Amino acid sequence: MPLADAVVPHLKVDYRKKQEVLEIADVTERLERVYELLQGEVALASVEKRIKNRVKVQMERNQREYYLSEQLKAINKEMGREDDPQAEVDELEKKLEGRNMPQEARERCQSELRKLRSMPPSAAEYTVVRNYVDWLLDLPWNDLKEIDIDIEKARAILEGDHFGLEKPKDRILEYLAVQKLSNGLRGPILCFVGPPGVGKTSLAKSVARATGREYVRLSLGGVRDEAEIRGHRRTYVGALPGKIIQSLKRVKSSNPLFCLDEIDKMTSDFRGDPASALPEQNNTFMDHYLDLEYDLSKVFFITTANSLDTIPAPLLDRMEIIELNSYLETEKRQIARNFLLPRQVKEHGLKPENIALSDGAILEIIRSYTREAGVRNLEREIAALCRKTAIRLVEDNDLDKCVSISRQNLASFLGVKKYRHEERESESQVGVCAGLAYNQRGGEILMVETSLMSGSGQVVITGQLGDVMTESARAALTYVRSRAEILGLDPRFHRKVDIHVHVPDGATPKDGPSAGITLATSITSALLGIPVRNDVAMTGEISLRGRVLPIGGLREKLLAARRSGIKKVLMPHDNEKDLKEVPAEVLEDLEIVFVDHVDEVL
Repeated sequence: MPLADAVVPHLKVDYRKKQEVLEIADVTERLERVYELLQGEVALASVEKRIKNRVKVQMERNQREYYLSEQLKAINKEMGREDDPQAEVDELEKKLEGRNMPQEARERCQSELRKLRSMPPSAAEYTVVRNYVDWLLDLPWNDLKEIDIDIEKARAILEGDHFGLEKPKDRILEYLAVQKLSNGLRGPILCFVGPPGVGKTSLAKSVARATGREYVRLSLGGVRDEAEIRGHRRTYVGALPGKIIQSLKRVKSSNPLFCLDEIDKMTSDFRGDPASALPEQNNTFMDHYLDLEYDLSKVFFITTANSLDTIPAPLLDRMEIIELNSYLETEKRQIARNFLLPRQVKEHGLKPENIALSDGAILEIIRSYTREAGVRNLEREIAALCRKTAIRLVEDNDLDKCVSISRQNLASFLGVKKYRHEERESESQVGVCAGLAYNQRGGEILMVETSLMSGSGQVVITGQLGDVMTESARAALTYVRSRAEILGLDPRFHRKVDIHVHVPDGATPKDGPSAGITLATSITSALLGIPVRNDVAMTGEISLRGRVLPIGGLREKLLAARRSGIKKVLMPHDNEKDLKEVPAEVLEDLEIVFVDHVDEVL
């Protein structure tokens, strides 16, 4: 009993349990009860000891980590590295939490961050992984710029920035209308095709303004390495993503307007085919550096090209072609008056009242000082006039002076004429026939001359003609020989004479099939000795049977005929439907005659 009574007061148990022990009269039962309470206290003390040991170890570990961390900071400071690598990783993880990105990209980023945390900063791989994580975090995966599509506003911007180009403008407005109704159309890739200087790139910039998108221009001229588009794999030293991903990072938006400029100038070699690396559709795009699918469905792609001949067929099939034709003289005059002149006056520090440029002077610049489809050189010549005006104002010390420029005094500003447009013959001549040609500079009148000499039947064709035009000349000669009896010629005439066909301006390459009936008419005139009317021009491809086949570039050719003083134009009957697209002012004073056969031409 004394033993039990001596132990119980020292136990940390409830006083009611101690009272229960005191109330037990049997010695054995009291000792057993005290033993139970003692065992519980021992077990509790054992648990408390384990917990205290665990806390102590944890505290020692924390103190150790803190101590080592402080040591690491001191070492980094001594070595000139102020930043703590682990703090850097913590900052990246915090940045990742606030980014809106696809789950696959997030998981990849988390995986790379775990690698980064376990890697010493001195490791060669550390910088590679860090750069990769930075790219993943900086890309605008799901960041979209708010787009407000207002058709009237877009129409006003397009009309204000560009004169003419009705078809491209209508197609762009159709695209915007459908996009507004469908609320996010996966639209086609538009391709603006046309000669240099007609406004393809500037039209793309205007579309970006009209849609409220960020504008990104990527020049593909001369690109021959596939990695320029798709990026390098991370196994290479200095690897980077491709130009598309780099541009998206720069604009910080996943729905910009991408202008892929000069898509026809890309070339392929042993480094790969960059044309095949371009986005196949407005959908996901796999960059070699990221190795992740990037969603391009919200991007508005516009490509530009001068010609379709060099674009690979699979790439061409993925794009919708919109042709931008060369400007007519009347359109160039309007552009010069309303767009180019005000811009150059402002850039040269002049006032609008300092220069008076007549319409006749503008027309003379277009005809005699430029030869182009677009208006780049026209703007350069207007800039030259502004410089001449500026120097006169400064020399006379009269900043309010007005310099008048007309057709009569234009040469004193710009010098002698640079170009001469072919004019029709002043009188009808044998073997000389006027044809109509179309090239990237616009429409031209093409004089075809044929001379006969005694000989053995040789045929000479000169004037730097291309293969197609040379074949047209041979087809025309074959047709004339097949009609020898009907025309009243000796069936064996080709064995007695040498025929020389020449197209003047030999320094300029010429090609195309549309001179067929012109060549046939010129050869027939020389053989029969009958002059060709000097006020008639013609265009049309010829077949061996004498059929006249349709041609292209109709409005440019008709403008050239009107400019050269031609009164009557012969053209294929199949081109009658194309006259609807020719402005009425071009058809003024022109008599159009449609033909189906060379016999009708003759």
